[in-house]
Amino acid sequence: MDRGLALMARVAPKAKKATPDASTPDKKVLAAHEIVMSPLVQNAVGIHAWSKFAGDADLSELVKDLDKRIEKVQAGDMRSVEAMLYGQAMTLQTIFTSLARKATSQEYLKQFQAYLGMALKAQAQCRATLEALAEIKNPRPVAFLKQANISGGHQQVNNGLRQPVQQTGSAHGGEEIKSLPAPGLETKLETADEVGSAAR
Repeated sequence: MDRGLALMARVAPKAKKATPDASTPDKKVLAAHEIVMSPLVQNAVGIHAWSKFAGDADLSELVKDLDKRIEKVQAGDMRSVEAMLYGQAMTLQTIFTSLARKATSQEYLKQFQAYLGMALKAQAQCRATLEALAEIKNPRPVAFLKQANISGGHQQVNNGLRQPVQQTGSAHGGEEIKSLPAPGLETKLETADEVGSAAR
C-alpha cells in the first residue's frame, strides 16, 4: 500500500503546472493510468471532494491515513468498519426522524407524500445498514453439502410425451423386451423369440 503515497505525487490538488512523475520506493515511475486505476487514490480523491465541511484537507495525508486503515481491515480488524456502519445507521435514523417530522407539518398531500416517502427510504436504508453490521458481527454459518443420488436399480428420466423402451432382464442380452404403449394405443407384448421367428 506504500504505492498509494507515490501515486499521490501526481494527484496534487489545485496544481497549475504539470506534476512530477510519481515513483515507488524502488524508483519505478508510475503512469497516469496506474494512478487512475488505484482504488486507494480513487477513494481518497472522492473523500477529499466531499469533505469540504472540515476545511481543505491535505490530500497526501488523507491517502496516508486511508492506507493505514485499509491495511488494518485487510489484517482482520473490523472495528473501524463496524463504527462506520453504526454511525451511518444513526445518521440515517436522524434523517428519517427529520423528514418524518417535516411531513407532518405539510399542508398539501403532494409535499406530505414526498417528505414521508424520503423518510421511509432513509428508514429502509437504516435497517439495511444495521443488517450489514449484524452480518459482520455474527456471520451466518456456511454448510457445504454433497448431493448423493441413490437408486436401487436403473434410473429413468421421462421428458416429453413419448414413452421410452423399458428393458427387463440382463443388460447385455436380455430375455425379454417390453414396449410400453403410448396413452390410448394398444400394443402387444413381444418377446425376443417372437421377433426372431417373425424374421425367419
